[in-house]
Amino acid sequence: MGWFIILIMALLVFASLWHFARLEKGPLQFVAAALLLALAGYAWQGRPNLEGAPRRMEVAEKQPDSPFMALRREMFGQFDSADRWLILSENYRRSGKTQDGAAIIRSALRAHPRNVTLWIGYGDALVAHGGGTLTPAAEFAFLRAAALAPKHPGPSLFYGIALAQSGDFVRAEQQWRRALALAPANASWRAELVRQLGMIDRARAAGQIR
Repeated sequence: MGWFIILIMALLVFASLWHFARLEKGPLQFVAAALLLALAGYAWQGRPNLEGAPRRMEVAEKQPDSPFMALRREMFGQFDSADRWLILSENYRRSGKTQDGAAIIRSALRAHPRNVTLWIGYGDALVAHGGGTLTPAAEFAFLRAAALAPKHPGPSLFYGIALAQSGDFVRAEQQWRRALALAPANASWRAELVRQLGMIDRARAAGQIR
């Protein structure tokens, strides 16, 4: 069908120029050569079987900062071996490239397999890549961090956040109470954690959580 249309259009152009413009033989031959050249180009690159709808470009959706991204330097410091890897990962993540963000931390863990911050960051990145779902791989990362630093509140705090995002408020409460017990008295996030636990208590009293 595409070839038929293009041939008809070429003949119409040629006939119109010959009838109305009354071109002489030389210019008319030039026009014919141009039309043939256009047809040759269409034969080479034309794809009439493709749909006419324009292709929609897939744009990665930008991601907001997670609680881990906001608090990690306060909880774990800035000048450790994990910081530069996490900065790079977070830049990818903010632009919507969550898979690349997680892959960067996975590469860092090969060189630093006992780094607690990287394990928490990896779990957090996997949750983001899963659209807020706590996948088995993300859960493993949080549990690995907890095993490496059992006296640090960070693993339990962020594991609890991931559980809450997935709708598991019972286990989230368990992790948050553990984090609260380990938290410094002056921690900036302590008041928010107490508020979240209070919301869980009220939901349980209302019969919304068992």
